[in-house]
Amino acid sequence: MITQAMDIIGKKWVLLIMYQLLSGPKRFTELEAEMAISGRLLSERLKEMEMEGIVTRHMYPEIPPRVEYELTPKGRAIEPVINQIYNWSSDWLKQQQSTK
Repeated sequence: MITQAMDIIGKKWVLLIMYQLLSGPKRFTELEAEMAISGRLLSERLKEMEMEGIVTRHMYPEIPPRVEYELTPKGRAIEPVINQIYNWSSDWLKQQQSTK
């Protein structure tokens, strides 16, 4: 089971995209601006996450077209894990930097 989970969330950028979406729906350009990721790779990851049922894509019938991405309940279920990773990095990486 852990191998299957890591095949999904272990890909580069996936957890960071999920972290960005924890605060609510975002447009593609917002995600792209908040992370140092190419548009092509962001698009690829979002499509994979959508196929896995982690993210939903909402298209609004507006001009210009508006598309937002949002975590599904399945995607939101990883929030405690992301919070623990954040806490771990705050505690240990800060400590590591102070010893350099």
